[in-house]
Amino acid sequence: MEVKVIGAGLAGSEAALQLAKRGIKVKLYEMRPVKSTGAHKTDKFAEFVCSNSLGAADCSNASGLLKKEMELLGGELIKIARDCAVPAGSALAIDRELFSETVTQKIKNNPNIEIINEEVTEIPEGNVIMASGPLTSDLMAESIKKFTESEHLYFFDAIAPIVEKDSIDFEKAFWASRYDKGEASYINCPMNKEQYEKFYNILINAPKIELKEFEKNAKFFESCLPIEVLASRGVDTLRFGPMKPVGLVDKRTGEENYAVVQLRQDNSAKTLFNLVGFQTNLKWGAQKELLQSIPGLENVNIVRYGVMHRNTFINSPKLLKASLQTKKRENLFFAGQITGTEGYTESIASGLLAGINMARFLNDEQLLVLPEETMLGALTKYISNPEHDKFQPINSNWGIVPSVELPKKERKNKKLKAELIVKRSIEALSSFI
Repeated sequence: MEVKVIGAGLAGSEAALQLAKRGIKVKLYEMRPVKSTGAHKTDKFAEFVCSNSLGAADCSNASGLLKKEMELLGGELIKIARDCAVPAGSALAIDRELFSETVTQKIKNNPNIEIINEEVTEIPEGNVIMASGPLTSDLMAESIKKFTESEHLYFFDAIAPIVEKDSIDFEKAFWASRYDKGEASYINCPMNKEQYEKFYNILINAPKIELKEFEKNAKFFESCLPIEVLASRGVDTLRFGPMKPVGLVDKRTGEENYAVVQLRQDNSAKTLFNLVGFQTNLKWGAQKELLQSIPGLENVNIVRYGVMHRNTFINSPKLLKASLQTKKRENLFFAGQITGTEGYTESIASGLLAGINMARFLNDEQLLVLPEETMLGALTKYISNPEHDKFQPINSNWGIVPSVELPKKERKNKKLKAELIVKRSIEALSSFI
């Protein structure tokens, strides 16, 4: 038995490892470094492109519940992520270089996995898991378009800048995590009203990198909007989004500021930090002017500028079953962000399920369709729901799982509701396993 896995990103790497540990031979195709995507910076597997955060670390959040479910299902990359974690308050953030290197070596050292560095331009015959990602090459995207007999969809994603910690002025910046949750692991640059208005005026007037003609009607994923798009919605939008000051108090002054820019650790050496929520498509000179208008970043050294790239995803409701098997071809599965599961954690989780189900398919076992009470079950049910007429990428959230009944006096208690959903999910998955 042999399976071709197309793409060695997060989903493809997880799927390959799941198959290999079940004794199935894998041919893992990755076009880098033969051909670059324009967004990746290395030739390593499972590279984090945008930020280095997988979202919430614990089950008080939907993303945290998904991580717990992956651990119960025997996920490989979630274990590596926890081993490569860097301080990030209540979130799970990783040293992206160490993570990619660890995944790459684990795959290279697996005798059941053969690595083939070449671009695959058509969906292959045989047993295949398509995990080519949102940065699928144009030729492969055309092949997928023909297979689905419909236009493939796309949206635009942006990357935040990364800066050197030693170039930050800590006379102005301070360390804290929101509401003092966990250790003080974020660098915070505070702004008063005058400083914020100056920053905002620079931002809304800054020149952007011009989109190509086919990109003019760009769609953006709401949870990863470029900062300039957010700013265009109103002067206070950023203050209620990535720059909200609530729960961030500089203990030197005891004051809550008008706005705060947060920076999150990007590597284990604590030398690089990325700007939280600062995905952007501004021209590089404009990015430098904007960042250096932020108190504490006046002399900041930018080691990677923000960029924007096009992400491809398929019309999963018309194409996929909840098992991630295609409706048209039983030995073909899709996994990762190309399915419309938006987010790093979600991408890994879908690769996990696709790998398990391909193994079960080859062994003539019933494919897993997880209970909708679980986060992964709800996510795969959502993306495979044929009733979706205007499908858009989605990440894990409480809104896609069945609700729980609370006593009348507790109906607004979000914490209790989340606790009950988590308890129900873990019980459902444990029983299912």
